[in-house]
Amino acid sequence: MTSTDPFLAACRGLPHGRTPVWFMRQAGRSLPEYRAVRGEGSILDAIADPSLAAELTLQPVLRYGVDAAILYSDIVVPVSAVGFGVDVRPGVGPVVEQPFADESDLERLRPLEPETDTPYVLEALKILVDESPVPVIGFAGAPFTVASYLIEGSPSRTYGRTKALMSGNPDLWFRLIDRLADLAISSLRSQIDGGAAAVQLFDSWAGALSPAAYERFVQPATRRVFDAVPDVPRIHFGVGTGEILHLMADTGCDVVGVDWRIPIDVARDRLGPDTVLQGNLDPAVCLGSIDVVEAEVADILRRNDGHPGHVFNLGHGVLPETDPAVLEQVVHQVHEMSPNLNSLRNHRMT
Repeated sequence: MTSTDPFLAACRGLPHGRTPVWFMRQAGRSLPEYRAVRGEGSILDAIADPSLAAELTLQPVLRYGVDAAILYSDIVVPVSAVGFGVDVRPGVGPVVEQPFADESDLERLRPLEPETDTPYVLEALKILVDESPVPVIGFAGAPFTVASYLIEGSPSRTYGRTKALMSGNPDLWFRLIDRLADLAISSLRSQIDGGAAAVQLFDSWAGALSPAAYERFVQPATRRVFDAVPDVPRIHFGVGTGEILHLMADTGCDVVGVDWRIPIDVARDRLGPDTVLQGNLDPAVCLGSIDVVEAEVADILRRNDGHPGHVFNLGHGVLPETDPAVLEQVVHQVHEMSPNLNSLRNHRMT
């Protein structure tokens, strides 16, 4: 893929012919073809089958005509692969058999050796490099979000144990997220070496933190991850991050993911006119009438005002009950409206 590819060009803020679009969780239960081949059991079992993972990665590309494929994987793959005792329970999410509690648990987080620990990820990428008509996005979990799963033991609403460790034992906290940063770096580098044309770092739950807590306890490790993977466009995303968006942008990433809670023009006003943004249709809007969906898509494109640094996406992942036909229409609409919008202004990215 070259810099003239719409997705890669948008990630760099370079001129291109149309606004690119892809959807977080675009491969998933909303697709009947996914349900037909996915099978039962943990997602980790499907990820460990390279041919199946490649097929599931490409299903939404073929169905929707999106401009990027995101590798079918999960943010807990590295910690699971090094033997921490993590699984992904259907309908629940990541669960940890023995949650992280004290210094002795650091020994359970040995360095990741991708060629021996996650060879199936590299094999899936090899297939995708040959078969995908669009750039493939690799990804990893950011240190804070992965740490929250390891400490809480399952998805949390309050992140109470995580925050307690963070503030009560900062030395142990920093040692933990440094190890998780190392895992993310090793995983992302191996995916880039395997052919990923861009990467996304998911700090899904960073919005649970105050700006001061994020800046002190999270930002340095996240910045270290981005500094270690400089060769491809780097996207950073979290949910509920409006109050820390400026701090997330200041981590070395190239693209800032925006959820649906903050209008995209407001986000760019806060971050600066040259900022490349990704987002930000509310996934729940896609459950409504097509007229409502089309109006919301048009509003986001209007707010972006033809800025070349925009990758259209949802503000979080596709909901399982979403009608695939709605997402097909979203892709069609974004592509159709792009030429008019991109001709409105001649942005110069610096």
